[in-house]
Amino acid sequence: MRAEPGRHGSEFRRRRKLNDIQKALSRDPPDVAMLRRMAISEGGLLTDEIRCQVWPRLLNVNTEDLPPPPGPELRVDNKDYQQVLLDVRRSLRRFPPGMPLKEREDLQEQLIDIILQVLDRNRQLHYYQGYHDIVVTFLLVVGGPLATALVDKLSTHHLRDFMDPTMDNTKHILNYLMPIIELVNPTLYDFMQRAEVGTIFALSWLITWFGHVLSDFRHVVRLYDFFLACHPLMPIYFAAVIVLHREEEVLDCECDMASVHHLLSKIPQDLPYELLISRAGDLFVQFPPSELSREAALQHQAERTAASTFKDFELASTQQHPDMVLRRRFRHEPVLPEHGAKSVLTKPRTNRLVKLAVMGLTVALGAAALTIVKSALEWAPKFELQIFP
Repeated sequence: MRAEPGRHGSEFRRRRKLNDIQKALSRDPPDVAMLRRMAISEGGLLTDEIRCQVWPRLLNVNTEDLPPPPGPELRVDNKDYQQVLLDVRRSLRRFPPGMPLKEREDLQEQLIDIILQVLDRNRQLHYYQGYHDIVVTFLLVVGGPLATALVDKLSTHHLRDFMDPTMDNTKHILNYLMPIIELVNPTLYDFMQRAEVGTIFALSWLITWFGHVLSDFRHVVRLYDFFLACHPLMPIYFAAVIVLHREEEVLDCECDMASVHHLLSKIPQDLPYELLISRAGDLFVQFPPSELSREAALQHQAERTAASTFKDFELASTQQHPDMVLRRRFRHEPVLPEHGAKSVLTKPRTNRLVKLAVMGLTVALGAAALTIVKSALEWAPKFELQIFP
């Protein structure tokens, strides 16, 4: 009986990827750039066993020096304990269906300890609602001790600005959503502007790396592969491609805030994730953060955000020099067409094609993987709103 050509080709690509990942891991030092490309490319890192090996490399975490388990004193008089406890108790759907009650309860206790331990080790960080959705993903994939180390590094780098005492920096990051949409689809952008929908619909996507809104754990960890390998602004690009993908649905809505917000705040569970990941990578290359920064109508002096610590992190893990720090983009002062959207829509596309040719890659996503290695960031955190049920 002959194997189906599609299945045979898929299995061959899978075996080749597994082999490439093992080669990258076996080098001394490990080939982090290759691991990033493997995490971004179709299918991601394939298995949780591989993620246990690769995620620490992507975050530059030493697996031989894991933090010891916390003692019971960690919860005593802890200012965050009650809120963390409430959030973890509400996290039932984040655990696999059919998991025995005792096992789930044990994991929930570990989840509480990981969160409190990271906060105790980093007193400058502030807990936010939704943080536990990210932490539980690491707990389920790699287990308690390693999850603590990975979340600690993630919290002081990629998630750093979500953990500020105010939401100012998170709002700043959300401000990059609409400019991306405007550059790709001005018609959709104009409709959303007339509806005055804003960007609050994407808040829970951003601060949980979509963990709170996706019901299939396979899709969650696939996105985590992608985000861990990328520039910390990549979740905003992914949010943008979701909105762009739903253009017809949005334009069919009544042009008012309530209707458009209601539609966009509910993510379909059957999205073509690999296609959207590829498009997000392509948009990152075509409209990189530095280009968005140059298009800003007003630039304010950058506050100390995750950019400063991420720079050190990137240099340590990849030996690449980071890109320019983003500046705040204000929409109330329009950019003139001859100096604004037109120039970004033409020149970056040419640059992207040059990059693809020079690198010898067949898809824009491959270019994104290499571009991301060289990138830096500016990010930020926290609305006084009840955004989760």
